[in-house]
Amino acid sequence: MEFGIFHEFHRPQGHSETQAFDEAFAQAAAAERYGFDAIWLAEIHFSPSRSVLAAPLVIAAALAARTERLKIGSAVHVLPLSNPLRTAEEAATVDHISHGRFEFGIGRSGFPTTYESFGVPYGESRDRMFEQLEIILKAWTEDRFSYQGKYFSYENVNVIPKPYQKPHPPVRVAVNSADTYALVGRMGWPIFVAVRLGSLTDLIEPLREYRAAWKEAGHPGEGNVGLRLPVFVGRTRDEALSIPRDSTMGFYRYLGERLVDSASRVGTRAIEDRAARGARLGSLTYEDAQRDKLAYGTPEMVVDRLEQLREQLGISTVLAEMNCGQEIPNEHMLSSMRLFMEKVAPQLR
Repeated sequence: MEFGIFHEFHRPQGHSETQAFDEAFAQAAAAERYGFDAIWLAEIHFSPSRSVLAAPLVIAAALAARTERLKIGSAVHVLPLSNPLRTAEEAATVDHISHGRFEFGIGRSGFPTTYESFGVPYGESRDRMFEQLEIILKAWTEDRFSYQGKYFSYENVNVIPKPYQKPHPPVRVAVNSADTYALVGRMGWPIFVAVRLGSLTDLIEPLREYRAAWKEAGHPGEGNVGLRLPVFVGRTRDEALSIPRDSTMGFYRYLGERLVDSASRVGTRAIEDRAARGARLGSLTYEDAQRDKLAYGTPEMVVDRLEQLREQLGISTVLAEMNCGQEIPNEHMLSSMRLFMEKVAPQLR
């Protein structure tokens, strides 16, 4: 099993933007020092009290220059908000700077407010994402190409640089809606899954559909699943549960409010379900979160949790979200990271 740290370049309360960047870069350096396999970068816009990670490919290039071993992935690059040729150029550049340590994770985000700010219709997000991916792959693998699509058209373009990795960096797709699991399985792409809006057991059936579609399409193996999961490791059970409690529950309250708000936005699907799930998050208890969404505890508790998830879900990669809610103090986050790699990861390799 591969272990990465999922990072949003948090901006804790009272921190300046400069402090947020400096602390996040120091945590990335610690991730390499402690032995994590990868760091996965979110993409978050217009959230000044939450994150400074609006330009993940820029950050990925900076991390590539600051590290030697750590794999650097996007989790996710929100494709519908960008131009595919520019994305192809910048991602290939990161791949060169890192000497092939870049992994291209893509998605479309579950919230339409950012799309409204960028002037992109959210209802077009899935079609735009897959059209852009098709263009990017052509840009990476063909000397010159032309393309006529629904949203983009190009004539005889030659995108430079081509990626360092051949034929291109690994691609991984974030999936959330029920019909996307089988679609991406047929395409043969590794996936990200997460449990922010549901429970861990809710993933069992969709992943079965993903693997069935993968097999039916004739792809080798069974697919590759990366699970993004809030993780916190403490020396004692009380420490592991009490330190991240307020930060974690504050995040789920925030997420529930955003989900309810997004239900009224143009282009969203399953509006009633989205609003109901937001309301449920608003009344979530910490005990519910521990049961359904988290891997918090002593090293032994977290090993047991991850072994259970590996058996239930068949996960190959863990994206450990070590600061769910962004308000876990830096010294506790670093301690959790260190304990995870010293006491948890060796039991699961």
